[in-house]
Amino acid sequence: MKFAVLVFPGSNCDIDCYKAVEDTLGEPVDYVWHTATDLSAYDCILVPGGFSYGDYLRCGAISRFAPVMAEVAKAAEEGKYILGICNGFQILTEAGLLPGTLRRNMSLKFRCHDTVLRVENNENPFTAQYAAGEEITIPIAHGEGNYYCDEATLAELKKNNQIIFRYVNNPNGSVDDIAGISNRRGNVVGMMPHPERAVDALLGSEDGKKMFTSILKAWRDRHESASVR
Repeated sequence: MKFAVLVFPGSNCDIDCYKAVEDTLGEPVDYVWHTATDLSAYDCILVPGGFSYGDYLRCGAISRFAPVMAEVAKAAEEGKYILGICNGFQILTEAGLLPGTLRRNMSLKFRCHDTVLRVENNENPFTAQYAAGEEITIPIAHGEGNYYCDEATLAELKKNNQIIFRYVNNPNGSVDDIAGISNRRGNVVGMMPHPERAVDALLGSEDGKKMFTSILKAWRDRHESASVR
């Protein structure tokens, strides 16, 4: 399985994502610059956190027009796995690959600390190795992590089991305590907390590791079943 870690001007969690894949999975991983126009070699695309383009206009509002995002949309359509973390989540919503938007934290302050998440959907490729309802400790670091969508969209998210994580103690005012969601197909996931910063006990938590091992297993299972056919 081959991973791409996208890099925009201002990305600052790209190295964290790269090391999480390298150290946790030992699978091939490349940094891919925002001007890239071909992602066909990759099975999973990680859109990392940071302050892409300085968060001017709105978080992710400029990055969504980067050349690589057309390829991300194409990969999503092809069923490849895409994970947007923090600013990456913001970029995916701006690009229309996930519903809703991220607003300023209700406190109007930057929040940077561990937070407890509840796994709401463990039938997703990124969460299959967690137990339903499992509580995990994953750090956050954001000023605009307040997830918002209208009532109709929220009803659709609930109906289609697209809410992947909820906060146990909501740190930012997100509607319905939402910390992470997926597209309807389930192959595109966005979340504000940083699982790549929770893959080793030295970092304070290993609870993010299963997100990476889950996606590797999902990819292997998919390819084994395809080879049998």
